[in-house]
Amino acid sequence: MKFEGIYTPLVAPFYDDYTLNKDAMERTVNMLIEAGVHGIIVAGTTGEYYAMSKKERVFLMGLAKEMINGRLPMIIGTGAMRTEDSIEYAKAAKDHGADAILVATPPYAYPTGREIALHALAIDRAANLPVMLYNYPGRMSVNMDEDTLDRLGRSANFCAIKESSGDPNRLHMLARDYPHIALSCGMDDQALEFFAWGARSWVCAGSNFAPEAHIALYQACAIEGDFSKGRAIMSAMLPLMRVLEQGGKFVQCIKYGLTLRGIDAGPPRRPLHPLNKDDKRILEEVVRTMNKTISNITGAAI
Repeated sequence: MKFEGIYTPLVAPFYDDYTLNKDAMERTVNMLIEAGVHGIIVAGTTGEYYAMSKKERVFLMGLAKEMINGRLPMIIGTGAMRTEDSIEYAKAAKDHGADAILVATPPYAYPTGREIALHALAIDRAANLPVMLYNYPGRMSVNMDEDTLDRLGRSANFCAIKESSGDPNRLHMLARDYPHIALSCGMDDQALEFFAWGARSWVCAGSNFAPEAHIALYQACAIEGDFSKGRAIMSAMLPLMRVLEQGGKFVQCIKYGLTLRGIDAGPPRRPLHPLNKDDKRILEEVVRTMNKTISNITGAAI
């Protein structure tokens, strides 16, 4: 499988009692498809998989499959603390017709490179689906290092990596030494650099509510090769990225951003809490300014 374009890690909209808002989820899926994103990721961090039971996660897979209905590739996250649980999620993903799976480092355990590889290979054997690796040491405390990547070369299923370390040296290393593993941007404020180093896809949570802006940057850099235009668009997006990444309110911002589009994504599950009035006001202003600026650059209404 080739990962090309904008992949949205779908939010899980909730009612105030934290039950799933199916209508809001379906409206979000349809809006994203109409906006032109290239794939949807289910049960990722932005989808609050860590706050769901196994039953809820499997139910979500089936629901997403029905809503997407083959219109876009569906990638399903397998993240869990235990390898056995990740294997079960991978099997369920295959049963629900996933086009690929997302495999992350197990959190908290602090595994070695070899142990991460064995974890990923066990999941691969169980599902035999294309895999996008997910390297996020900020959450998992460890990198998928060269030992991990070398061992994973045993299977052609490991065809992409969402790189979220924020380390430019890793970006260079992946582009130069592992060209068979497609680069996918997982660090939003480095999207321009990823595209310059050959990335063809971007997994971006902000595309839940601002798909047009994210598609515009992908189009300018990856399709048109116009990095002057790309820099202008990226400059317009950076204030949003700062708001999303600062203060530990990432999921809350994504959900409220979707609410600004008329789709009530509801609160995050606890221990997280919704944005306060000041945070909402700041996000609203940043989004409004970004959309106006990018519209002026591209000539397309946002």
